[in-house]
Amino acid sequence: MSIQQPLAERMRPKSIDDYLGQKHLVAKGAVLRNAIESGRIASMILWGPPGVGKTTLAQIISHSLERPFFTLSAVISGVKEVRDVLEKAKHSQFFDSPNPILFIDEIHRFNKSQQDSLLAAVENGTVTLIGATTENPSFEVISPLLSRCQVYVLKSLERSDLHTLIDKALHEDIVLKTMKINIKEEEALMRFSGGDARKMLNVLEIVISAQNPQKPITITNEMVTTTLQENIALYDKGGEQHYDIISAFIKSIRGSDPNAAVYWLARMLEGGEDIKFIARRLLISASEDIGLANPNALLLAQSCFNAISVIGMPEARIILSETTIYLATSPKSNSAYLAIDAALAKVKKEGMLPVPLHLRNAPTKLMEELKYGDGYKYSHDYPGHFVQQDFLPKEIAGTTFWKPADNKREDETKRYMQSLWKDKYNF
Repeated sequence: MSIQQPLAERMRPKSIDDYLGQKHLVAKGAVLRNAIESGRIASMILWGPPGVGKTTLAQIISHSLERPFFTLSAVISGVKEVRDVLEKAKHSQFFDSPNPILFIDEIHRFNKSQQDSLLAAVENGTVTLIGATTENPSFEVISPLLSRCQVYVLKSLERSDLHTLIDKALHEDIVLKTMKINIKEEEALMRFSGGDARKMLNVLEIVISAQNPQKPITITNEMVTTTLQENIALYDKGGEQHYDIISAFIKSIRGSDPNAAVYWLARMLEGGEDIKFIARRLLISASEDIGLANPNALLLAQSCFNAISVIGMPEARIILSETTIYLATSPKSNSAYLAIDAALAKVKKEGMLPVPLHLRNAPTKLMEELKYGDGYKYSHDYPGHFVQQDFLPKEIAGTTFWKPADNKREDETKRYMQSLWKDKYNF
């Protein structure tokens, strides 16, 4: 270990017992730890935010199982690099030796052809793949590859984990343990780290490096904030600014301010934010905030996601801007969002109530004898293709989950529903 290495690299744990956080995966008896200790691991995707130990966990697995370890970065590797490393992995196997581990950082950045080039090697056991991603793999990893991998979800580190990390750094690191350092206040360290171990150690190193190492150092919240303002860029897509700016973006759309929404969009684009992340947030906003007041918003947001995935930057900025402005200037409704949450709350409270007999299907004679489907009225047999009947379990009959919001589109829907149901739909 060299003192020239960054603190985060010097503090990288070498064994599963030194690994901080992710107890649901690596504690005694946990699923991934059992797999490691048994010596039998399947290809996997480690999904979680930055700095929670995805790369470290992959290295620990390789070291624990004494397997060759090959790495690729999806940011700089193409199909050629994938094929080259798979060839090296193939030649590293002798007789009955276990297959090597291929670790791919930011696997979500691989395109379809790059991911396709991995399939055969994963399927025939040339390598055990460990992919790391900060993005939902169901969106970013092709189905054939995803089906061959176990997905493990890693969580942001808890405050207690970060506190332990600071303590270990101060007492065990070859550089810091020689210095007199007192953490008087750690709130700012915690806040700027955002549950990211690597960022925590980077921040700690920046703050300490700005002080005189020959004198005792007392770290306060003010010292941390002042030092970082001088040393860290204002936008960090992996940290606190990432969440603050996307929050401001969505709230500007919800608040019908297209100017503010486009400004925060520009901040994200200038900061290098993943355009698919932005487009997914637009999809969510179209459902949660615009909803039934303008159902076309969801269609436009979906078209936006498809278009920017094909086109990429810099032209994608125009499509994102168009969609952002459209959503910000649309009428707003969260009635669908409130309706499903109300229904979920009712399910949790009442349990799984039985489906009324008249709504059940009756594909067998026994079911017919048990009165399945008996009394059901086929709507299209009645005037206007509608007839009143009960569709909820009797225990919650008459419960209202959807309550139309005050906008032109839902006012029309409200009047239509009242014309059908009369007093039953008395919003």
